[in-house]
Amino acid sequence: MLKGIDPLLTPELLKILAEMGHGDEIIIADANFTAKTLAQEPGGGSKPLVHLPGANVERVAQAVLSLMPLDAAVTQPVAYMQVCGTPEGYQSAQQRSVIDMLAREGHAQAVQCQATERFAFYDRVRRAQAIVLTGELQPYGNFLFKKGVLGEALVP
Repeated sequence: MLKGIDPLLTPELLKILAEMGHGDEIIIADANFTAKTLAQEPGGGSKPLVHLPGANVERVAQAVLSLMPLDAAVTQPVAYMQVCGTPEGYQSAQQRSVIDMLAREGHAQAVQCQATERFAFYDRVRRAQAIVLTGELQPYGNFLFKKGVLGEALVP
């Protein structure tokens, strides 16, 4: 255990977050997500797949974003999987809850969160640095977060 670091963040996950650079993306997914398949990269490699079965998506997002800034250089540093067969603008209660938490804690406003069609979301997952698989049982509880920068302001 370390002071000031959320105990949900495992050593493996801390290493992944520390190694990510500006613009890199991480996925926080529900228990139904096809994580193992999507973690396999073309050519035989694989990206890290972290299992946190005792936590839900919102709680894991909260822990990750306690250390990782979102990318301020893009208009939508957050994406979530659009629920299939629903009208544009639909959000599940779980999706609304995560987006509300992002706004409440100052990470991102709702307009910075992009609903992404399921297969387009999978394409982004294939380019992500890692997948965190939670114990979330609500389907479509899958979020992508684009890492920003930490540092001092530029001096003119």
